[in-house]
Amino acid sequence: MIESLKKIGLWIPSLLDGAKLTVLLTLASVSVGLLISVFLALGKISKKKIINKICAFYIFFFRGTPLLLQLYFVYYGLPKINPAFTINSRFFAAFVTFALNSSAYLAEVVRAAIVSIDKGQLEASRSLGMSYGQTMFSVVIPQALARLLPPVGNEFILVLKDASLVSIIALSDITRVTQNIASSTSSSLVYIPAMILYLIITAFFTWTFNQLEKKYTIE
Repeated sequence: MIESLKKIGLWIPSLLDGAKLTVLLTLASVSVGLLISVFLALGKISKKKIINKICAFYIFFFRGTPLLLQLYFVYYGLPKINPAFTINSRFFAAFVTFALNSSAYLAEVVRAAIVSIDKGQLEASRSLGMSYGQTMFSVVIPQALARLLPPVGNEFILVLKDASLVSIIALSDITRVTQNIASSTSSSLVYIPAMILYLIITAFFTWTFNQLEKKYTIE
């Protein structure tokens, strides 16, 4: 028992390094994905058919294909199409893939939040001489964002766990580090602290989003 605890203690620093990468990737991907999703949502509800169809197809494509295949395509497939599309940084390739994927899922959430705002506010803003863009970004979207905390929190947790897929391209997240340790030591014990670490991170961010929801969510 003591020997096992000593082993786990030796693995913790490496697992924590993997945790830092996992959290950084998740924060960056969801943040950028949320930003992109606002424009996708506006495009989806746009009356301009071309913009509407492009945004609708984007959302359909990234929601309808496996994230793992998207990651493979961005990192391995794009260079085959044209060397200019080569992404040498594994982290950046994962970031691009996760941000694009996350934006497609969040776009539907943002769209639903936008259309839930009372149309009277939209009409009142337009009657005051505000343009469509000014109305959206100054009146509608700020209120819609306040209603997004629960679904954005759920998306964040999903991306946090899906980040384990980056081990496929040899990016040293928690899962990759765990696999390396298990392979080099021939010990399955490392999976225990790895899962506990995921649980701690998930619990922390779940608690954080719950607190933000209580403070900012509009009933």
